[in-house]
Amino acid sequence: MTTEAFSFSLLATDGMARRGLVKTPHGLVRTPAFMPVGTQATVKAMYPEQVRELGADVVLGNTYHLMLRPTAERVARLGGLHKFMNWPHTILTDSGGFQVMSLAQIRKLSEKGVTFQSHIDGSRHEMTPERSIEIQGLLGSDIQMQLDECLRLPAPREEVERAMQLSLRWAERSRQQFEKMGGPGKGQGLYGIVQGGDVADLRVASAEALSQMPLEGYSIGGLAVGEPQDVMLRMLEITTPVLPKTKPRYLMGVGTPDDIVESVARGVDMFDCVMPTRAGRHGLAYTRFGKINLKNARHADDPRPLDETSSCPAARTYSRAYLHHLVRAGEGLAGMLLTWNNLAYYQSLMQGIRDAIEQGRFQDFKAEVKEGWAKGDLPAL
Repeated sequence: MTTEAFSFSLLATDGMARRGLVKTPHGLVRTPAFMPVGTQATVKAMYPEQVRELGADVVLGNTYHLMLRPTAERVARLGGLHKFMNWPHTILTDSGGFQVMSLAQIRKLSEKGVTFQSHIDGSRHEMTPERSIEIQGLLGSDIQMQLDECLRLPAPREEVERAMQLSLRWAERSRQQFEKMGGPGKGQGLYGIVQGGDVADLRVASAEALSQMPLEGYSIGGLAVGEPQDVMLRMLEITTPVLPKTKPRYLMGVGTPDDIVESVARGVDMFDCVMPTRAGRHGLAYTRFGKINLKNARHADDPRPLDETSSCPAARTYSRAYLHHLVRAGEGLAGMLLTWNNLAYYQSLMQGIRDAIEQGRFQDFKAEVKEGWAKGDLPAL
């Protein structure tokens, strides 16, 4: 049986905003797409069936965490990540590079790769571009990322340039390993990662160099790491025009609903972020009225749901007073219901974005959504 090649179709454009379709061995991904984060082979506080019902075509798995526990080799023996986590749809895995930089206790960077100590038990590991792709191949993810070096901003230009050049060399090595493992023949895709920090000419140089490589897609990394939103958006404005129009563009680790609509307006197709799930576990709801903090005492006697017009039962059928009580009591159901609501809102936003691009009214849609957030949520009578 032959597997269809990974592909991306551009279906409509509206300004720089793009509506497309990514085809992988495990299904179609409608873009712009938001990918719920399933760090340890689970989207926290959600059943896989719920995540799918909300409209998610793809979830993200974390190479670093799965490498340490339960190990990629074990997942492979058990039939691969799709079977292991009961998600028969598309899976994207990151390269592990960001966590190696942010979580590892002791790390040492060289041309070869990164050696680090596990944040779980202190065991020593080596992550090279080749090993990262090997792990992702064992997991069997549909969309894989090159290993890169992600810097915290601000950083000196010399450091930004060094990390960007190293990431380009690692991209070439990642591609060689991806082909060695038969990724293209399995219909999988490898994305390169644009680096360059907040330095415009380095971003362009990175995007141009990656565009010359035989990659299935392009990620924009090293943003949403502490810089102001206007800096991130400026970097997108200069980066996306350089990338091939016929390939998908993925902005890593972004973000808030506002970040997403502004990034779509600048030509981005794919997003992931822990924000909706993490916020849900901490009493914060994302809605068409903006953010609602259920810890706030003003919700204690409010019989209204979060949003009576939502298609999500968590938003429509539970009172704010009850959600406030659950949050204050530290009940697990609080995180489950608010995560459900948040992912529902994010997927509803993405569907609205896709429809608006198809209809040629994305700018109007963006203005309407922002107006809803600006009005905010009216207190109960």
